[in-house]
Amino acid sequence: MRPTAHRPGSGLRLLAHYLRFNLAAGMEYRASFITQVLGMVLNNASFIVFWVILFNQLGDIRGYGFREVMFLWALSAAGYGLSGVFLGNAGGLSRTIMLGELDVYLLQPKPVLPSLLASRMSISAWGDILYGIVLYAVTQPIAAGPVALFLLFSVLFCLVLTSVRVLYHSLTFFLGNAEEFASTASDLVITFCLYPGSIFEGPATLVLHSFVPAALVAWIPIELFQAFSWTRLAMLIGADALMIGAALGVFHLGLRRYESGNRIGARM
Repeated sequence: MRPTAHRPGSGLRLLAHYLRFNLAAGMEYRASFITQVLGMVLNNASFIVFWVILFNQLGDIRGYGFREVMFLWALSAAGYGLSGVFLGNAGGLSRTIMLGELDVYLLQPKPVLPSLLASRMSISAWGDILYGIVLYAVTQPIAAGPVALFLLFSVLFCLVLTSVRVLYHSLTFFLGNAEEFASTASDLVITFCLYPGSIFEGPATLVLHSFVPAALVAWIPIELFQAFSWTRLAMLIGADALMIGAALGVFHLGLRRYESGNRIGARM
């Protein structure tokens, strides 16, 4: 069973359709929607107190001050939120494969992976986006150039984080249920992004530039934010494109192995 060819731009239209649908569904229970959004904002904001106390005691952490760490938190929140809002089903890919539910997406006249990823939305992720934007606004320079970079890096963060999830969840096609491994990998990306990159040294940096690409989504962007370089930006986008391409390649290789929901379920 193979996906049907689709016209260019159909994926973007599909994402917009799912966004409207999921948002409308979430807004049916407005009190719950608002509670989840504000709850996430308050949860994220509570960590600011920790960093204020820490930097009052230490001054800085190997070149990172309060403003730099707040940039990491704003970027991580915004990028994570964008992934949860627009591509919220990435974390459920293993379960979809294991339950044989990919057949539903393969039979639809829509791009398989965008349809699969956009079919669910995390309501609380709106709170992450709001928190990231507000935190940036109160801790970073408000000017056209820096704001444009922050928005670009947020989108790249979203795409790479989603790619990490797709890449590792797609191992379910080959190895069995990879849900726990994939969830751990994506959680590690977020965890490492929230701390200064300068505190990590040695072999760990190789992992954090590749398999758990915290450097690509957070540490290199903050360096570019502080000292912009077109060459380094092009290199960053190229590295991100490789990560995205790897995720797409593994997913579509796995899709070729996928025969039907029932038979996949029997094998697993």
